Amino acid sequence: MNTPTPARWPPPDILRLRDAGALFAVSHSGGKDSQAMLLRLRTVIPDQLIVVFHAHLGRVEWPGTIEHIRATIGGLPLVVATARRDLLTMTRERGRWPSPAQRQCTSDLKRGPIEREVRRWLRDRREHGGRVVSCIGLRADESPRRAHAPELARNASGSRAGRDWRTWLPIHRLSAQAVFLTIRSAGQRPHWVYEAGLSRCSCSFCFMASRADLKSAARLRPDLLAEYDAVERETGQTLVMPRRGRSPERLIDLVQD
Repeated sequence: MNTPTPARWPPPDILRLRDAGALFAVSHSGGKDSQAMLLRLRTVIPDQLIVVFHAHLGRVEWPGTIEHIRATIGGLPLVVATARRDLLTMTRERGRWPSPAQRQCTSDLKRGPIEREVRRWLRDRREHGGRVVSCIGLRADESPRRAHAPELARNASGSRAGRDWRTWLPIHRLSAQAVFLTIRSAGQRPHWVYEAGLSRCSCSFCFMASRADLKSAARLRPDLLAEYDAVERETGQTLVMPRRGRSPERLIDLVQD
């Protein structure tokens, strides 16, 4: 049986954009995937072309996230992007939580603010010639949807006003084990939430999180749990969508033994 030949890494188009002086805009959540992605990226992209962008999530972000990013990016520029509202305010205004089908938390609180700051950076620095590679730490083994995401694609909405904008997933083929190994091999440690027992570093309470992660978050952030409970009561909507055939459960009940 023939074994498929692995795709070249980095792709030839990335090398061409690197040699043309493109901006490599690294979206960094503070999580393990962002951290490993940046470490791997720096093996092929010069530091002078890399800028780290973090979408600050306000009170729902894990404490110490920005400090962790600064401590692990080796002096690279860090741009902190902020939205006009946080998740809880957005949910109150909309009357419902984000969901897998309607992920306003990603578009409005993360991707949108970061893309705004990337445009500003390009506008003020003509040396990149309008070329930008947006680097995102999505991995194929996280979900079937992410497994089918293209590793390199043109960002049509961003490629305007003289910009040539690409989206690249530098660690798309890495396993979680390889991600942690990358971090340890560089002499770094991942965000503290992993040592506290969580499997993901996103919003402290995420509708995509496992019950185990939600229970850990409730133990670590009981005051924030109370705020989520207040929003669930006000909106009449639960953060976590019910499993088929089951009634919705309030977050505060879901995390109890």
